[in-house]
Amino acid sequence: MFSATSHSAPAGFNGSLFADASARRRGDGWVSHPCASDRLISGPSLSAGPPFTERSGGTMTEARASASGCPRARSGARRLRFIGPWTVLLLAAAGCGESPTGPPGGVDEITRLPRALGAAEVEIIGAGNRFAFHLLAQANHPGDNLFLSPFSASMALGMTMNGAAGETWSQMRDVLGFGALAEDEINAAYASLMELLVGLDPAVETAVGNSVWIRQGFPVHADFLTRVRRSFEAEVVELDFANPSASARINEWVKAVTNGRIEDIVPAVIPGGVVMYLINAIYFKAPWTFRFDPSDTRTERFHLDDGSTQTVPLMTLRRDLPYQENDRFQAVDLPYGGSAFSMTVLLPAPDVSVDDLAASLDAAQWEDIADSFDDTDLTLFLPRFRMAYERTLNDDLSALGMVDAFDHRADLTRLSPAGGLWISSVRQKSWVEVNEEGTEAAAATVVTVVESAGHVVRADRPFLFFIRERLSGTILFAGKVASPPAG
Repeated sequence: MFSATSHSAPAGFNGSLFADASARRRGDGWVSHPCASDRLISGPSLSAGPPFTERSGGTMTEARASASGCPRARSGARRLRFIGPWTVLLLAAAGCGESPTGPPGGVDEITRLPRALGAAEVEIIGAGNRFAFHLLAQANHPGDNLFLSPFSASMALGMTMNGAAGETWSQMRDVLGFGALAEDEINAAYASLMELLVGLDPAVETAVGNSVWIRQGFPVHADFLTRVRRSFEAEVVELDFANPSASARINEWVKAVTNGRIEDIVPAVIPGGVVMYLINAIYFKAPWTFRFDPSDTRTERFHLDDGSTQTVPLMTLRRDLPYQENDRFQAVDLPYGGSAFSMTVLLPAPDVSVDDLAASLDAAQWEDIADSFDDTDLTLFLPRFRMAYERTLNDDLSALGMVDAFDHRADLTRLSPAGGLWISSVRQKSWVEVNEEGTEAAAATVVTVVESAGHVVRADRPFLFFIRERLSGTILFAGKVASPPAG
């Protein structure tokens, strides 16, 4: 958990941003509880499309915001305009104090967890944050949008780790940031943390689901199934993967957990070598504690790093908000519901690129950021946007040190007595919408386990090739493929 104590506002960003501030304590956590299914809304990464509004039953309807003039900030107030590349971090927060800018009437402010965290739980949260920033640095590509759920990836890999052994297990533990924690401690901390945080904020709807899908007749160790059921509350299902209905059932499970936002996480035709899918799915839907007025939303230019611009719907909010600034960025923390969850947005300084800022962040710096917010009179301009993202994480995880799991060196002997298993892919699909009413987000991560056909040669990088007559040894042609031309 993160917490903060009172202090003066940090220096930096000389010019138009000035105000007094007072600090309040705040912290972080993870929350889950069941939710109903809903339809998929598709759209561009920065969308001028309609926001969502609540209706009875917790589903969503569309309502287009009117575009009118953007009112001026109050005299002496800070103005924060997110009209260039910026970083968004969605997090769950459970504070230990009170805030004078708390939720409006009818919503109870959440200021503390119902119980103290155990040592292993604290370590698991720290591990998750370290993994988040390592994954962010690996996955980020200049000029591209990015939206990941490190939590979902960690949960899916955490389940899989229960079937790993030897160096494969050690590499997975280290990449996930678990340090010297034993497996029983890791599993117990996951289980107790999820139980602790269920229903923490009644105003926020979240769902977390885990499942293991096994090819019919494939042998799996009973101990492995016991661990994933007990610690991850995983649903375990055996299916005939040769039947097209198998992939449909798996995809429907993911769609249900994510309220319809994530579809087709596994292919319609399951490849013959696949023996198991281990899947985590997560869904999040929350109203802002302080909502943006749609009548204040207007079309503005968003300035890209390459110097070009695009038009976006820019929302406006004027009030006291948790804020900080230094010579590298401005940051604002936007609470949801009863303030147990929030979105933290970082806007780089004019001479700092969003990619440099993303690469410089780590868990220790993040804790300093989370501890340094001051309630500040602020005018915030934030784009309304909607984004869908998909990424195979193999290269990212390999670069972080998880290498053996992806080839014939993989040791998954605690998963099955069959042996010869390895992970062919770790794939994540994610979706997010941010508008005047709040935020909706979803992600699913699937770990695909396959039977090994001996050593694997994967020519997905530059290689040499020769055409020869074998009996005489005569080389007829020699070549190098650095960038494969169209075939």
